[in-house]
Amino acid sequence: MASHRRPRQRASGGGTARTAAVIALTGAATAAGLDGTGHAEPERAPAQVRAEVERLYREAEVATENYNGAREKAERAERRLAQLQDAAARRQERLASARAVLGTAAAAQYRGGGLGPAVQLALSENPDEYLEGAALAERMGSRQAAAVARVRGQLREIERLRGAARVEVTELRSRRAELKRHRAAITGKLDAARRLLSQLPAADRAGLGGAPGRASRSAAGTPESVPAPGAVRAPDARAAAAVAYAHRKIGSPYVWGATGPDAFDCSGLVQAAYRAAGVALPRTTYAQIGAGRRVSRAELLPGDLVFFYPGISHVGIYVGNGRMIHAPNPSAPVRSAPVDQMPFAGATRVV
Repeated sequence: MASHRRPRQRASGGGTARTAAVIALTGAATAAGLDGTGHAEPERAPAQVRAEVERLYREAEVATENYNGAREKAERAERRLAQLQDAAARRQERLASARAVLGTAAAAQYRGGGLGPAVQLALSENPDEYLEGAALAERMGSRQAAAVARVRGQLREIERLRGAARVEVTELRSRRAELKRHRAAITGKLDAARRLLSQLPAADRAGLGGAPGRASRSAAGTPESVPAPGAVRAPDARAAAAVAYAHRKIGSPYVWGATGPDAFDCSGLVQAAYRAAGVALPRTTYAQIGAGRRVSRAELLPGDLVFFYPGISHVGIYVGNGRMIHAPNPSAPVRSAPVDQMPFAGATRVV
């Protein structure tokens, strides 16, 4: 008996269709990089890496100046809080003394029995002595009232001091939180810069922050690196002393937040140089530019503070012949550099 089952027919071109599909999927996977042979990000040229590192350093310097300002405010808040705590402690001592006076008066009144003056006069065997004693008691009452007033005054003052201390504690916490934010910003940018620097040859890394070969102390006295102290006259003895200090610190490492004597950031070097000359300057570049008389670039004399970038985020000490001494960044120690190396933003002569 013939079978009624129809023979299976092979689909025309099925193998070709499957092959085409496999090729198409393989091509898509290759284009998407799924086969593990995707295209790597093109390597950046050293000049591009250097530009990115310099940008990160500038941003870190802005964050450093913000950190320095916040730290200065935090230190002021700490000092004010300590002063308030000392004042409150002294008031507590005075309060204890005033309360002791009140306690003595209260005990004497209790021993006197609290009898009215008329009764005491009637019962007294010696009215003259009683009258003298009554006058003394009246004076003692006045003293007691004064003692009460003193206690109340001390309590009010202590409460005022405690209120002011609470305000300072709040301020201090806010400043410490701000310090933490700026510190995180600085370390993040410096870490990114270090990672980029590891991609550069040593010769390219050496040039960051100034011309190569300008960082060593041995080059400090040569005409092409920096004028010797006194080679160009400073406007006064303090400026001359600040310039001399800066010369001595050539080669010192850059450390953000440092003010010497062995490491500096840019504004820390300026502050330390003038501190050595007997002049107290503010901590940050933003405040230092207002710490004297503004002068034009054409008027620059040794000891003048020279500022850079639109945000006034970098500062150096002018030393003559178009050069300054500054603390550039973590890749470059304190060194001499041309003033025109960075975008000039202004200058101040310390007065």
